[in-house]
Amino acid sequence: MDGFSPDDIAITTRQVLHEQWPILLVTHDADDGAWQFVNGHGDTDDTDSALVVGIESVSALDPTILELSDLPMGWRAWRASVDGDWRREPR
Repeated sequence: MDGFSPDDIAITTRQVLHEQWPILLVTHDADDGAWQFVNGHGDTDDTDSALVVGIESVSALDPTILELSDLPMGWRAWRASVDGDWRREPR
């Protein structure tokens, strides 16, 4: 399943959702098609910080993730900062 709709679910972290860390890494898992929206610089070190949310909640924090709705399964996208362009590659 490629793409997402606003009512799909995703994995993010407490730091992104509650502490306003920027989303700098997005993955679309090859095995189960899950979407992950994380900072990637420390927030994924603690598995207790993982949260399951609706993509709508994540896109409300950062509407630029909607640019990634066509990211194929097994790929990732990242950027150096909130103002940076998304880069894509297979994982």
